[in-house]
Amino acid sequence: MMPITNRKTMELIKRDVDIVSRSLTREYAFAYKKANGCHVWDVDGQKYLDFCASVAVMNIGHNNPNVVKAIKKQLKYGTHCAFSDFYAEMPVLFSEHLVSMLPKKFDRVFLSNSGTESVEAAYKLARWHTNKKWVVAFKGAFHGRTMGSLSLTNSKPVHRERFAPFLPVMHAPYPHYYRMRMEPNECSDYCLQELEKTMKKSDGNLAAVFAEPIQGEGGYIVPPKNFFKGVRKLCNEYGALLCDDEVQAGFFRTGKFIAMENFNVVPDIICMSKPIGGGLPIGATIANRKIMNWPPGSHANTFGGNLLACAAGMATLDYAKKNKLGENAIKIGKRMLERLKEMQERYENIGDVRGIGLMIGIEIVESKESRKPAKKLRNMIIDNTLRNGLLLLPAGESVIRVCPPLIITKEQADKGLDIIERAIKTMSKC
Repeated sequence: MMPITNRKTMELIKRDVDIVSRSLTREYAFAYKKANGCHVWDVDGQKYLDFCASVAVMNIGHNNPNVVKAIKKQLKYGTHCAFSDFYAEMPVLFSEHLVSMLPKKFDRVFLSNSGTESVEAAYKLARWHTNKKWVVAFKGAFHGRTMGSLSLTNSKPVHRERFAPFLPVMHAPYPHYYRMRMEPNECSDYCLQELEKTMKKSDGNLAAVFAEPIQGEGGYIVPPKNFFKGVRKLCNEYGALLCDDEVQAGFFRTGKFIAMENFNVVPDIICMSKPIGGGLPIGATIANRKIMNWPPGSHANTFGGNLLACAAGMATLDYAKKNKLGENAIKIGKRMLERLKEMQERYENIGDVRGIGLMIGIEIVESKESRKPAKKLRNMIIDNTLRNGLLLLPAGESVIRVCPPLIITKEQADKGLDIIERAIKTMSKC
């Protein structure tokens, strides 16, 4: 266990409490100082292995030298170009590079600054293009906290409490077959039936279905293999656009550039953010020119196409492709899943282990038979790993999310899993 030398951390937290909005979610007493690769240091100088990639942002690793170099180069020429009003090459280069990594049908990009903005743009685009009112999203979904994306979000009551009325969005069940105690195909069929019932309620006025290919904040929930093929079929039948929120699951986290590729489904609109800027704020909403056919003035922003963010994004895309990070995500992810499945057999409090690539969820329960979520135990495990030099984050009601940078090595993965296993073994006895 690491020595407790957190005087500077506690001092900083005290100042934070006095000035920063309490609406932010802080899981434990960690205060960031610097980072490099797969490691982060706190203000007291203690080093941690990062298994959360700063909330699935630092896929190419912290302080990547290629990204730093690209930012420094762009700084010589300028930081902001008012891209909504003037032309500039860097945002065009980034957009061209981004669509080159997607299925060929995608040839139009709207740039913004965050995941929630990319979803807002997709929501507005779907409404504008179809000229229809209703949208369907899924229970357990997280699409953001601004008003349009929040209308789609349905993962935790605190996100929506006291913010109604919402935009016209209905929610259908997402196939979480472990919690629903169903076989995968049975669960998929049931949820598709419920989705169709929900779609019918729009009475022909349905613009889109929004979905995460793997639910993130809802608990790292991987749907049955055939589920999204069924969703695609229903969208085609009801004339609805399929909007794919890749903000957390995209950019090679599952091995594929977009996670929806794992299910052999092509969406109509894609939302991306988090890792595509290498740590700088950027969002992208991508469609084809037939769908993204809205007129000038129908949607814009001030900082979308920011020169530094686009320069960082170019370097990030190049690095990931050149270094085959998708392949590493599959290789290391497979190894980690195998070890976690072995732990599941040994420990009564691991109810489920699921994931694709390096997007893995560990469901902590009171017992395998009851499957009752053990949120307190989950939090104790995460706190224990922190004190032993590993950063983790929760998801859902009682899930530990494992989403390290995609540059992670076999040795780093094994070290982190050793810390997790010791924490589960120790805390389960408390």
